[in-house]
Amino acid sequence: MAAPYAGQYVTPGRFGGKVAVVTGAAQGIGQKVAERIGAEGGAVVLVDRADLVHDVARGIDQAAKVSGSGGSATSVTADLETFAGATRAVKTALAAHGRVDVLVNNVGGTIWARPYQEYDEDKIEKEIRRSLFPTLWTCRAVLPTMMEQGSGTIVNVSSVATRGMHRVPYAAAKGGVNALTQSLAMEVAGRGIRVVATAPGGTEAPPRKVKRGPEAESATEKDWYQTIVDQTVESSFMKRYGTLDEQAAPIVFLASDEASYLTGSILPVAGGDLG
Repeated sequence: MAAPYAGQYVTPGRFGGKVAVVTGAAQGIGQKVAERIGAEGGAVVLVDRADLVHDVARGIDQAAKVSGSGGSATSVTADLETFAGATRAVKTALAAHGRVDVLVNNVGGTIWARPYQEYDEDKIEKEIRRSLFPTLWTCRAVLPTMMEQGSGTIVNVSSVATRGMHRVPYAAAKGGVNALTQSLAMEVAGRGIRVVATAPGGTEAPPRKVKRGPEAESATEKDWYQTIVDQTVESSFMKRYGTLDEQAAPIVFLASDEASYLTGSILPVAGGDLG
């Protein structure tokens, strides 16, 4: 069973009475965000395509009962690269709680690292589908509910890799997330809905439990990946990767009522790298 959230910074009760859907919640940034919202009193619906998400949800639920935070967690597996999967996720939240106050779109990530001319057609399409479509679909799936409520917050997780080496298709997908964030924010502000984003830089994390793609095998492939690492550190003023807690904290702030006058904003969280 996953360990309860153990970050330094928790604001008790900040999400009391709120229902938050967090995608990509089985590991990494998504898991940290879900754990923190649960520790701050929110009812969290965790979504992932991996069954591991159920263990994370049970850990959050157990921790909430022990701490008395008021939080709770449920989980659902869904393929968010499809509209059917996104609709399933939102329907699960509505069936459990009757509303959705917060959506955190965290699904995405580089699958392959290589110069653009080394990507074939299939790899380009898979990168775009992995890092753009889950956010497009889940935003579309949740909007009718938020519009009916006249309230809601969507936090998209983008990337500073919109300017970066050896992942052009991923950069294009995250550029799409940025455009979606700003355009949708303008469109729905009058309906009481905020749409914001963070743009993480390099982030230290445990080895992924479910891999996005194959490991680099050849010396050339390893060099291509090392170029990403070197460029990420060099582009950061602080010359280091961030931590999962350092990425989760601004996401949770933007999702909270404390950020009520922020919409259409894309916050770089990359030690000074603006992407």
